[in-house]
Amino acid sequence: MDHTDLYIDGTWREGAGKARFDVVNPATEEVLASVASAETDDADAALGAAEAAMADWAARSPRERSEVLRRAWELMTARLDDFARLITLENGKAGVDAKGEATYAAEFFRWFAEEAVRADGLITRAPASGARIVVQHKPAGLAVLVTPWNYPAAMGTRKIAPALAAGCGVIIKPASETPLTMLALMPLLEEAGVPPGLVNVLPSRRTGALVDHMLHDPRVRVVSFTGSTGVGRKLLKSASDQVLKPAMELGGNAPLIVFEDADLDQAVTGTMLAKMRNLGEACTAANRIYVHKDVAEAFTARLTTTMAALKVGDGLDPSVDVGPLVNAETRDKVAQFVADAVSKGARIECGGELQTGKGYFYPPTVLSNVPETAECVHDEIFGPVAAIQTFTEQDEVISRANATEYGLVAYVFSGNFKRALQVCERLDYGMVGLNRGLVSDPAAPFGGTKQSGLGREGGHEGMLEFMETQYISAEW
Repeated sequence: MDHTDLYIDGTWREGAGKARFDVVNPATEEVLASVASAETDDADAALGAAEAAMADWAARSPRERSEVLRRAWELMTARLDDFARLITLENGKAGVDAKGEATYAAEFFRWFAEEAVRADGLITRAPASGARIVVQHKPAGLAVLVTPWNYPAAMGTRKIAPALAAGCGVIIKPASETPLTMLALMPLLEEAGVPPGLVNVLPSRRTGALVDHMLHDPRVRVVSFTGSTGVGRKLLKSASDQVLKPAMELGGNAPLIVFEDADLDQAVTGTMLAKMRNLGEACTAANRIYVHKDVAEAFTARLTTTMAALKVGDGLDPSVDVGPLVNAETRDKVAQFVADAVSKGARIECGGELQTGKGYFYPPTVLSNVPETAECVHDEIFGPVAAIQTFTEQDEVISRANATEYGLVAYVFSGNFKRALQVCERLDYGMVGLNRGLVSDPAAPFGGTKQSGLGREGGHEGMLEFMETQYISAEW
């Protein structure tokens, strides 16, 4: 690995405490690299560098910032295979999935290159006083970005690109399981023209103390986090001390509803995408699959055949469909979900057996007859397990789908478009996939309701998360 140190002010350096930690290949359990672990002194240095760099960056024209982001997209697109391989090595996902993530990650640079020049304001006249109302959007300030391990490239670019488009400097704390991809992105950003100090990367095993320290620094004005709802709540408490602007993309418990009039081939294809993208290690993964009883047997049979045909192995092998889970803890939790469901009456249609040997592998698994009391119905599975339940009435399934504290994404499959849209509107979720299993798109506002987060990433809204609205009252 070319870069394993901290990236601060455009230079590579050891951490203040000179501590390091290992990054492990989840397919082989071998150590990939030893990475520097940041301390609070390193955070102070990164904040100072970002503050200095932002003064010039924020003053640049929107077009100049746009061109740098456009160049980043071009450079990353030319190196997708390299990034995909690194994603597979540290995250474990299969090659095709990793290539898809790298492509998706690069696209954020292109999208926000286009959005950088569209921070439109407003000039109007107050009806009562006749004064002019001038509204503009300004960079909010330094942003602390905290990203998860499941998308080591895309979750970083989804935050870095809008922050730079808005004119902000950033410090990014990647997940300890997968810091290498974000470190590898830094030379590319340098080549694209991002000035030294504007983007800083601080891997660390002391995540809680490091992030809390930064969130209490008066120079920080934004915190953007993707991860579990539990950690998000803690960060919101820390952010409240300085009344920071929060962007929180948190947990999910996505329902996927298959009505009796759905095209079953389309529904199975969509379910595979919603369930198995990134091996189910995604907050958008279909977690509760509700199938109308009239088509449940046929749907389950088709899904089982498709899942059972997937090849499990090291993602570097191009013939492999499914790689390992990210670590032993995640694998064991998935196995426990399956054991619990089976003990309560669920049937294993395929998979369900913990594999022996090296690597954190778990086979694609289909469970039918899953009871409402099963743990996997109420918690994120975060693995390749499709848990199927049945329903008979539309109102019933909508009620069951909404019966969770989460509200990130839902999926609906129906051949009756009018009915499907009516159902979508009644689902208490920030996003809905209608007759498709993929909702993530750089051009769309990604985010949820309830305990699934605050704010939106992507779309025009994604850049505004890093901006403050200023209103000027004037007469002329």
